[in-house]
Order: sequence, then C-alpha cells, then structure tokens
Amino acid sequence: MEEDLFKITTYVRIKDCRILLNGEEVIYDDASAGNNFLKKAYKGLNIEYPKFFKMDWLCKLGILATEVLFLGKTPDPDTALIFSNSRSSLDTDLKHQDSIAGIVSPAVFVYTLPNIVLGEISIRQKLQSENAFFIEKKFNPKLLYDYSTILLKTGKAAAVVSGWIDLKNDEYDVFLCHISPEGEIPFSEENLEHLYYFENE
Repeated sequence: MEEDLFKITTYVRIKDCRILLNGEEVIYDDASAGNNFLKKAYKGLNIEYPKFFKMDWLCKLGILATEVLFLGKTPDPDTALIFSNSRSSLDTDLKHQDSIAGIVSPAVFVYTLPNIVLGEISIRQKLQSENAFFIEKKFNPKLLYDYSTILLKTGKAAAVVSGWIDLKNDEYDVFLCHISPEGEIPFSEENLEHLYYFENE
C-alpha cells in the first residue's frame, strides 16, 4: 500500500485567529484581526526574525506555519515545499497596482509572485530541495498527494511540507503538513482531505 510508505508527521492549521498543531491549539486571539494577529502570533511563538515585519501577509503566514510545524526541531535541508492556493499573490498584486499611481514600492513589488513564500521559508529554515506552487480553485488533496509522493519515492526529497496557503483580503486559510517516513498518520489523499476539512468544521 503506497500510503504506508510515508506518514504525516505533523500538521498545522491557521485560520480565524487560531493556530493549531496536530489539532491542538497553540495560539488563539480573536481580539486581534488580520495583520495584528500575525504580529501577536510572531511574538507569542518567540520568533526572532526581524525580516518578518517587511514581508507580505502570504509570506508571514508561511513563516508562522512552518515555525509551528517544526517547533523545537531542525528540518532536514532536503525537505521539499509543495504549496497551492486559489488567489496566487492577488492581495499583494492589488497593493502594487494601487502604488503605481504614486511612488512604486520595491518592498511591495518583490512579493508579487506566490512562490516568494517558498523562498522565504527556504531561507528561514535553510531548506535546499525542490519547491512548487500551484494555483487551484480549491484545496486539491490529489494534486498534493501525487506530487509529494513522486518527490519522496524518487528520492528527490527526504521529506515534504505540502498544503494550502490561501489569502483573500483579511481572511486566511492555511493547512500545511510535514510528510516523511516517520509518523502515525498514513499519508493519503483521504487523510489530507479529512484533516483539512475536519479543521474547517
């Protein structure tokens, strides 16, 4: 059985001012919306990475999610990143478009691609493996399962962080999981779907 080869080692969820690790609440602050929640989560996790404050929201969400996913652990540098979402970097693109009327900000322009989050995470976590970012209408466990499994089975990566990182205006929906040969939960399309939608209920 292919799903027995690899496991979901840990998974993280960020949505509605809440961060969950393996279904357990790590941070919850419904009094802080949007960027204020991201800043409070950064402080609550005791992260020391000043560059965080210069990033767009998509990158901040990716940094926070992977910090929690690897809490207390150093990831294997050969960990691939396979992400997807429905809106690419549209939020930042619109901010950039607005800035064109005045003085164009290079600090905004640099984030007008969704895959920048993969680079920021790779720098922060010192990852040197494959990465890909897909645009899908909705969470697609088959795509994430197939692509991640190919990387793992062919030895292109020792582990994979795979999932969904979506941002629409001030609403965010993040589900990332770490996949490796170790863990309790078999890595399968069904388990990806179950974990994603279970946490959405």
